[in-house]
Amino acid sequence: MWPSLAMAWPALAVYILVRATGVIVFLLWADRYHRDGWELLGTRMDGGQYLKIMIEGYPGPETVFHNGMAFFPLFPALGRAADWLLPFPTSTCAILVSWAGALAAAWGIYAVGAHVRDRRTGVLLAALWGLLPHAIIESMAYTEAIFTAFVAWALYAVLRERWIMAGALTLLAGLTRPTALAVIPVVGLAALITVVKGRDRSWRPWAAMVLAPLGWLGYILWVAQRTGRLDGYFYIQGEGWGSRYDGGVNMVRKVSEFLKYEARNLDYYLVLFVLVAALVLLAISVIDRQPWQLVVYSALMLVITLGGENYYNAKARFLLPAFALLLPVATSLARTKTATMVIIMATLAAASAYCGVYLVLIWQWSP
Repeated sequence: MWPSLAMAWPALAVYILVRATGVIVFLLWADRYHRDGWELLGTRMDGGQYLKIMIEGYPGPETVFHNGMAFFPLFPALGRAADWLLPFPTSTCAILVSWAGALAAAWGIYAVGAHVRDRRTGVLLAALWGLLPHAIIESMAYTEAIFTAFVAWALYAVLRERWIMAGALTLLAGLTRPTALAVIPVVGLAALITVVKGRDRSWRPWAAMVLAPLGWLGYILWVAQRTGRLDGYFYIQGEGWGSRYDGGVNMVRKVSEFLKYEARNLDYYLVLFVLVAALVLLAISVIDRQPWQLVVYSALMLVITLGGENYYNAKARFLLPAFALLLPVATSLARTKTATMVIIMATLAAASAYCGVYLVLIWQWSP
């Protein structure tokens, strides 16, 4: 089932190269600004929240404001395990967990690209994921890297109809980020279609349907038990973090405001560019007849991201796991001459490195 390292190593090598370039550029610029770049990778914004959970555990339900129970548990659990096993500071262990997740994600993204198109496309798909404007997040103590790993391999398992693996990986994704709601229906629906069409009469598709939502649902119910209210998680998100679902009303208002008042912060335009590009790529994915499992997952990621109130500046980061949107770009690049492809990728690498420096060193809010 799994593409061997002998097949996937070019994708991993290219991914390591592009991300190492971005991280080195960031660290050099951080040193120039007399700031501890390594500490920023481990403690900046959400990283600091996860670090606090790793060290202190989850807080009680007494205070709603910025309550740590808004953060799903798998990443801090892995960080704590790494801290116990490795002789490094906790923040460094968290970074290493994210890096391991990023490599697993690049491998899974390659697997999806190679399965749907070919190996060259798979390599480029993994590389493009590491060259996104917000790709610096993949190298920080954030959850996007390991979440993408679980999702990429879950979708690959769905495409290959390996139901137990698909369900188990989706369960893990549901313990990592709330946006697992984008992949849970895909796994469930794909398994159900398989049963209805009689392609697999065993218990495995049924098991996938049961396993897929357990991680997400389990954490939501745990928070409900801790807070004493069934909507405890959503209450904390809404009242403590100002994060609700409004169907995109707040996002449209934000865009209108910064265009009207000529916002000078690069981040506003960068996020808008990513969101518009994502919508265009989704349309192209449909036209290209991308496998419906990938299209539905990408569409649900967009619906969740665009419709969320507050944190406009983080919406591009939230879309990092929507790697399938890059498949049309990777497919086109795979058909170009090698020299042309190298020039394009080098340009993207320079732009991505600059964005990483800006988002972590200059932009003061969450990237």
